[in-house]
Amino acid sequence: MDAPDAPVPGPAGPDTPAPEPAGPPSAAPAPEAGVPDAEAPEAGVSEAGFFEVPPAATQPSAVRAPGEDPADAWSLHAAWAAPLRRRPVPIALLALAVLTALTWRIGARPDLPAFLWLGLAGTFLGVVDATLRRLPEPLTLPSYAAGVTLLGAAASFTDDGGARFGRAILGMAALGAFFGVQWLLLPEGTLGFGDVTLAGLLGMHLGWLGWRAWVLGVTATLAIALVVSLALLATRRAGRKSQIPYGPFLLAGTLAAVLVHG
Repeated sequence: MDAPDAPVPGPAGPDTPAPEPAGPPSAAPAPEAGVPDAEAPEAGVSEAGFFEVPPAATQPSAVRAPGEDPADAWSLHAAWAAPLRRRPVPIALLALAVLTALTWRIGARPDLPAFLWLGLAGTFLGVVDATLRRLPEPLTLPSYAAGVTLLGAAASFTDDGGARFGRAILGMAALGAFFGVQWLLLPEGTLGFGDVTLAGLLGMHLGWLGWRAWVLGVTATLAIALVVSLALLATRRAGRKSQIPYGPFLLAGTLAAVLVHG
């Protein structure tokens, strides 16, 4: 029986060449197991830059990539650290600018180390989230411990340090709850749980500076997110259903509040 997809030859004539017999289809060589394509870009890293909405395959919800050793997930060799490894010089310059601004604004105060840690970790978190839409726990969780430790130590050398530290804990709980409720109520994908975790960390430092700083940080975050979202829509770099990473907005709003009320 002829194959159903084979062409049906027409009647042979002097001006109609006989069709050549079809040979067997050439099979493409199978790639060797475990050997990645040499031309494929590093997984999850957008070539276009920040605020590029990645495909679903590059949006893992966990810090550890499939097949990644759990111990490696907490090192700079992990998948989440790919943007940091790829652009070390621009990221170092950005971190230096952030730390310089914080040092200039806060000055030689006991709470400066806590904000410098937050500035460095926040720079890394912003780059990773803008590129991969991921806020990795190896950056957020140690920053909680550092924030509590450094602000707690600063409280002993700061006027009304006990009250400031109490506001820091309340600010952490309040901002975490504020974004936690949104995470529960908004459509899936609008906010990630990493955004809730980051919000609590930032709320701690804003609460230390006072409730005016806390309110300004939240307001600036929402305003920056709105402006950037409208700009992306206007330039057609994003659609109404695009999922834009929220971490950079949180970090930018917090930095603005610290520079005003620090």
